[in-house]
Amino acid sequence: MASSTVTSSQPERPPRPNLAFRQLRGRRSPAEFAAMVRRAAREIGERVSCDARYIGRVEAGEIRCPNYAYERVFLHMFPGRTLADLGFAPRSSVRGRGARPAGEASPSLAAHPAFAGGETQGAFEPYDTQDPYDTHENHEIHEESDVLRRAFMTGGGATVAAATLGPLGVTIDAAASDRPVRRAGSSEAAALEEAVRRIRLLDDRHGADGLYRRAAAPLRAAYELLDAGATRQTTADRLHSGAGELAISVGWLAHDSGRFDDARSHYAEALATARMTGDPALEAHAFCNTAFLARDAGRPREAVRAAQAAQRVGRSLGSARLMSLLALREAGGWAGLADRTGCEQALVRAQALYDRGRSDADPEWMTFYGEAELEGLEAQCWSTLGDWTRAARHARRAAQLQDPHFTRNIALYTAELADDLARGGRPDEAAAAGMQVLDLLDQVQSSRIQTMLAGTARVLLPHRRASGVSGFLERHASLPRTART
Repeated sequence: MASSTVTSSQPERPPRPNLAFRQLRGRRSPAEFAAMVRRAAREIGERVSCDARYIGRVEAGEIRCPNYAYERVFLHMFPGRTLADLGFAPRSSVRGRGARPAGEASPSLAAHPAFAGGETQGAFEPYDTQDPYDTHENHEIHEESDVLRRAFMTGGGATVAAATLGPLGVTIDAAASDRPVRRAGSSEAAALEEAVRRIRLLDDRHGADGLYRRAAAPLRAAYELLDAGATRQTTADRLHSGAGELAISVGWLAHDSGRFDDARSHYAEALATARMTGDPALEAHAFCNTAFLARDAGRPREAVRAAQAAQRVGRSLGSARLMSLLALREAGGWAGLADRTGCEQALVRAQALYDRGRSDADPEWMTFYGEAELEGLEAQCWSTLGDWTRAARHARRAAQLQDPHFTRNIALYTAELADDLARGGRPDEAAAAGMQVLDLLDQVQSSRIQTMLAGTARVLLPHRRASGVSGFLERHASLPRTART
């Protein structure tokens, strides 16, 4: 990977793939490997914003030498190896920037947020459109390049290991690791699509916490199928679409269980898949979930931008219900920005689009979106704006309208109702709603719901003497610690 010093008069060399780094990732998905990098960083006190996009750029050779923070993390992950062993170029060869002596990183730059998640400090690589004064975390809606998808298609050697959805009861491929690679056919594509449906069904009933770890196996299997290739183009298109939808489903499980960094990485992978294959339906779905995550992560402006991007893509799909949901995602962002007018306008648009009814163009993944979800998302907007009375009214209606099949959503809407009532000065009604949620926790495992319930309990503490409040607080306090977070 070493190269001569580049001057301003020399043409840029096209990036060469970093095969050594790709080999180190092995069978893990880019998102899984990015999560490992973040964990390793925490172990040594570093803070990096590594996601699947970053891993894809490293593997594609766009990042020829990491910044000092990433260097410390990578050398911690792979002790005894040098940057050259990891496939990186010498620091002195990258854009003519001289290397510092070993161990002499620049504290002022390494600690500055503008360099915490980027590449070589002061030197941005060919085809890198990153603003040197912007942080890695602020690249919410920037264009995702094909680079990320190379992480799907690179490597794999001449064999495919057992690619199974066993943890969810669906098997994609049982080929032994010593057999020649077998290209995926329609049966594998169908199995992948079924895995997505099964994850959604289990999430609807039980929530995300117990499913997220199990869902990693089918996601790895999807990557292996993509590496293996397909017998026909139509099958390849189904595999890419299925892998993208699966990445969104796994991302949602991470999102709902409070693993926001993991969720963001999975959603970015799905978005990149959509861009590479020209799949507007998948792209709209990825932006939709990105907007929802941004709202929950306290980035409301990103939520608005992602929702608007989803609407631009989604208009061509012909689904009024999809556009209604996307308008609600936008409304949630405006509420987070305390823009009541923007929020109300988006809510009106969402209701008008919803009233147009269902159509054959509605995406399969939108089975959860009915009147109950519409009411529930509107309740969250009013809650964010501090209109507790209106929020409670919509949350109550959402819980009443919800199909009993969606146990997780019933618990979610009722938890929203309990919190709105508590903050609106109705502690006795809040305690009663909280009790209903506690009754459902043996069926539902969702960090989102548990966090909401914990917040309600804190609000109710000064009202112990109100009817039913002490009973709710005592029962909530008796929950296992993980259920009270």
